[in-house]
Amino acid sequence: MPDTTVKKIDSAHSPKGEQGQKYLASGKTVSMRLWENEQPNEPKEPTSREYETVGYVISGRAELHIEGQVILLEPGNSWVVPKGSSHTYKILESFTAVEATSPPAQVHGRDEN
Repeated sequence: MPDTTVKKIDSAHSPKGEQGQKYLASGKTVSMRLWENEQPNEPKEPTSREYETVGYVISGRAELHIEGQVILLEPGNSWVVPKGSSHTYKILESFTAVEATSPPAQVHGRDEN
């Protein structure tokens, strides 16, 4: 029997995480979140997560500091943060991006810290 679960998520009503992310659609093995109008900042302490992240920049600029590298993220760029990689972001100008995480970041406390 096929899975007939269909979800439509309106980001205007999405729950927010502790870091300001909006949680969008979430399936069994992947979820989406939106970082909207994040303001310039100094990078936080590097962290590593128990999920893989892929992202896409909608507007603004940021630096991804990952495993000793600095990668400039600009509109139209996409990126990957492998599971377990030490990383942080430095927002350079008001930044909006969408990310997908696998497994879902918000399940079992994976998105905390």
